[in-house]
Amino acid sequence: MLRKTFLYLSQQSWLRHWMENSPLSQRFTSRFIAGERLEEGIHVLEKLRREKITATLDFLGENVSTLDEAAQSRDNYLKAQAAIRASGLTATVSIKLTQFGLDFAEEACLNNVTQLMECAKTMDSRVEIDMESSDYTDRTLGLVTTLHKRFGGHVRAVIQAYLFRSESDIRSLSAQGIPVRLCKGAYREPPSMAYPLKSDVDANYVKLMKLLLDEGTYPAIATHDETILKQARLHVQERQISPDRFEFQMLYGIRRDLQNQLTGDGYRLRLYVPYGDAWYPYFMRRLAERPANVLFIAKNLLRN
Repeated sequence: MLRKTFLYLSQQSWLRHWMENSPLSQRFTSRFIAGERLEEGIHVLEKLRREKITATLDFLGENVSTLDEAAQSRDNYLKAQAAIRASGLTATVSIKLTQFGLDFAEEACLNNVTQLMECAKTMDSRVEIDMESSDYTDRTLGLVTTLHKRFGGHVRAVIQAYLFRSESDIRSLSAQGIPVRLCKGAYREPPSMAYPLKSDVDANYVKLMKLLLDEGTYPAIATHDETILKQARLHVQERQISPDRFEFQMLYGIRRDLQNQLTGDGYRLRLYVPYGDAWYPYFMRRLAERPANVLFIAKNLLRN
């Protein structure tokens, strides 16, 4: 019930406007958001590098409504890539295609993303293309396939374990040699499209995780679930899968204890580090994914 409530609230524009303009917002978001400015995001990436953690930088935003807004998103990411290169970081960038015009101009969206891909190729880096709701799955994977044909391993797709179709999508992407990041999924989906029960999502995640570890191209296992992490580690040990053939991914500010365990045991870890002022939908989906974060925030507010 709590998860559905937060996902519902994530779509309420009136609440988003109030929250993003509230002077109290930083007290809510500082655990999960690097800051509003690119410089703050780079500062977090440099700090993570000292902890032997890599990152993917995400300029928050989605569902632009004009080509000018899409071009602005492109330019903001090009600046982020330039800052990553200037700092000597090995970070990637993560994008949402609706931020680049997918809703109304697919060709323009592709052209915008292509500029990021060209930059990533010169940096020997990657663009990670986030998955949004199931309304966008086919278009997103179609664009990923197009980019992979031109730029090879410099693009990675995201697949959501709660969708019924995900096993088929993973098999198709793996057959093409396209890297995949596996997550559980954080959007409101109808029961005809996605598993409604958490236990079923978890079971499917483990199934797809093992498939990727066995057959995928440098997969990213994105989870904070301690039980699933244990199963992943057991699987790679049993199959003698080298730690340099995959990576774990987590969100900035969540389960730092598990992050330290993974890096301490020699596993590769990449954190998803968001920055920008359009943080509200992202923040609410993080609360929906892990209600324990609500308690953490409440304790910090009371402490302040």
